[in-house]
Amino acid sequence: MGLYKRDTVWWMSFTHNGKQIRRSTETEDKKLAIRIFDKLKGEIAEGKWFEKPVGEGYKFKDLMKKYFEEYSAVNKAASSQKRDKSLIVQLVSVFGDCYLTEITPAMISDFKVKRRSDGVSPRTINYELTTMSHAFNIAIREWGLVHDNPVKMVRKERVSNNIERWLTSEEEKKLLNASPKWLQDIIVFAINTGLRQSEILDLKWSQVDMDRQTITIFEQKNRCVDTLPLNETVLKLLIERQNTYNNSDGYVFPNTLNQRKENRVLLTAFYKALTRAGIKNFRFHDLRHTFATRLVQNGVDRYRVQKPGRWKNVTMVQRGMRIIIQRVCGLLLK
Repeated sequence: MGLYKRDTVWWMSFTHNGKQIRRSTETEDKKLAIRIFDKLKGEIAEGKWFEKPVGEGYKFKDLMKKYFEEYSAVNKAASSQKRDKSLIVQLVSVFGDCYLTEITPAMISDFKVKRRSDGVSPRTINYELTTMSHAFNIAIREWGLVHDNPVKMVRKERVSNNIERWLTSEEEKKLLNASPKWLQDIIVFAINTGLRQSEILDLKWSQVDMDRQTITIFEQKNRCVDTLPLNETVLKLLIERQNTYNNSDGYVFPNTLNQRKENRVLLTAFYKALTRAGIKNFRFHDLRHTFATRLVQNGVDRYRVQKPGRWKNVTMVQRGMRIIIQRVCGLLLK
């Protein structure tokens, strides 16, 4: 038996009926924690203490609130926090009033089937299941709220990871002609830097070094800080924007109020431009694929492509190279 501290809260560790049990005293006061522990030891000695089911009386919505406040908001980048909020809203709308001990793999499987029938993409469903599973895992390891993770018994959706779409030069011209000037700048910037949508909209002039011809990305998926070189096309675009907007302290691609442009505003304009240009089956993220593909097409080694694209491994680049080879071979056989 013993008391130990986890973060700022005191926890109890003891053996009951041959099983090691850990419980939070739910206090940061050591003296109070000792009194709570002494009382519990007395109940055990007198045979009056019975282990309650872990998670009893704790609802799923409370778990997700705790998960976001104590884990997501502390450990994740702003863009990931925003995505977690959206995923949590969806999960809580279904499981929110369920007690943790009531949630079963069958319920989660039904949720997955319902989301699929609603037309939600397999990737989004998997994001939801992954977030739910991670919350349960932390509830087991760190908070002592549950013994088991019901999500681990449910299979994830099958997702196709093949990169099959990028802009041809002809499509790029059509898309730019169909876009307003502010959107043209973002498209050109994306194609020539490989930055993700949120990274572009989050970008501030303080991250741009025109003398060194680089930009610095501070907050991203892999939580690294990267300094990336800029080519002549991007440098020319940035100089033009500097001269036009003269907003050295703000966002590089702001809205009309010089505030951060919303992702939905960008995507709405982007998909309207795609429709006007007659381009189908293309996403904004495919501009990033276009960046990688064009480097490979120009003979850049796949390991050198990995660095400016900031992929953790070369798997994505390898897929791109394989598809390029397949398409080239197909053209030669025609």
